[in-house]
Amino acid sequence: MSTISSATSSTASTTASTNAALQQAAQSIISGSTGNSSLDVSSLATALVNAKTAGQSTALTTQKTSDNTQLSAIGTLKAALTALQAGLTSLSDGTMLSKFSATASGTGITATAGTGAVAGTYSVNVTQIATAQSLTSGAFAATQTLGTGTLTVSVGGKSMSVDVNSTNNTLSGIAAAINSASGNPGVTATIVTGTGGAHLVLNSATTGAANTIGVSVSNLNNNNGLSSLGVTSTAGTGSAASTITSSGSIAWTQSTAAQDAEFTIGSVAASSSSNTVTGAIAGVTLNLTSAAVGAAQTQTLTVAQDTTSQATTITNFVSLYNTLVTTMGTLTSFDSTQSSSAQGPLLGDPTLNTIKNTLSTIVSGGVGTGTSSTNLASIGITLQADGTLQTDTTTLNSALQNNATTVASLFNSTNGIAAQLNNRITSFVQTGGVIDTRTTALNNDLKSIATQQTTLADYTMQLTNQYQAQFTALNTLMATMNNNSQYLTQLFGGTNSQGSLSANKA
Repeated sequence: MSTISSATSSTASTTASTNAALQQAAQSIISGSTGNSSLDVSSLATALVNAKTAGQSTALTTQKTSDNTQLSAIGTLKAALTALQAGLTSLSDGTMLSKFSATASGTGITATAGTGAVAGTYSVNVTQIATAQSLTSGAFAATQTLGTGTLTVSVGGKSMSVDVNSTNNTLSGIAAAINSASGNPGVTATIVTGTGGAHLVLNSATTGAANTIGVSVSNLNNNNGLSSLGVTSTAGTGSAASTITSSGSIAWTQSTAAQDAEFTIGSVAASSSSNTVTGAIAGVTLNLTSAAVGAAQTQTLTVAQDTTSQATTITNFVSLYNTLVTTMGTLTSFDSTQSSSAQGPLLGDPTLNTIKNTLSTIVSGGVGTGTSSTNLASIGITLQADGTLQTDTTTLNSALQNNATTVASLFNSTNGIAAQLNNRITSFVQTGGVIDTRTTALNNDLKSIATQQTTLADYTMQLTNQYQAQFTALNTLMATMNNNSQYLTQLFGGTNSQGSLSANKA
């Protein structure tokens, strides 16, 4: 409707402009024929060409604008559909209903529940957390050259070789060589300087009793303390800490022992090389810190349905659906008091109407069969007169906490509300769907318009050249005729004059 009105208005404007140009051209011909002036060839050619092509040119431009406007509107519609579909993922595949929360009663333990978690309560007592070993060498002079040789540095059964030569045989040079060595098994080195001198500090990057650090020295030359960098670590058993033995005369000390986390779940003892524990309780990840350690620190871990997250997911779905409805309303808006250009670009569009009606039918319908059918209103989500959904938060939370069966039915992964919406949106936006088909048709029309505009431009140029040649010739002819008329008038005289021949005869 708006496209037709716009085209009519544009055509009327073009017609008026063309008529004005033709009148100006006609006046040019009259003036030229009476000898008052020469023909305005350019204006004459332009006016006649416009008279023949302006209507078609305007129609093509109007259609191009309409197509581009509709393409943009279809893109907006598709974006809103895609956003809604993204928000449906956990509702349509059933994962939202398997979301659990895990909460500890004390400090030092946090937990997350994932796939495989089940509701329940657990008593957890942490007696020690997992730590990464840290070793500190004896003191050396900061610039002391230690000799040359090879250091083999190992962590948890993996090792690397570090060549110590005349370019790096100070404590800081050795630390830099360890940190930059290829194949580093997970150890970092730094220098700590105290009152007694400089110390090489080695830290394991990984916690756990098995990840102990070892350093052996070989190929010694000009030994001046390099042999004292040798150290052997022995992992502790059970809850025991690791121990170390120095190889040289300058002893190493163990700043932090390598040990596993030790804890109990109920009456079951367990350990972990990491403070992120994934295998102790099915589907639950425990995160331990030192604040949880202590015989009196037994805590209760509660795993329950995560109704807060579920409510957030459902209300987000409602919000996205309402955004889509609002978008479709804007794209199809109509106001009789406004001009045609102010109406919605997809007003009366069959593609949008199909999508709107299909989705509305799904959200207003039920899930199930016969008397067991249930709908969104049963959990506090009702369809409004304008097509949007409204959520009663109290009713929704009550349903999530007390009527999980109804919620599970509404959002089951087979024919639940979200599953139906997801399937229909997929059919709309996929290749070959109604949106793709409509977009392809509009793009094809734009290509056709471009071809027609090129053809019209070529025709316009050809016609312009033709008219310019014709009117130039006419201008020359009329100028010659005017000159001849003036000569004959001078010779024979005119209505109010006496020619030279007449005068001579007298």
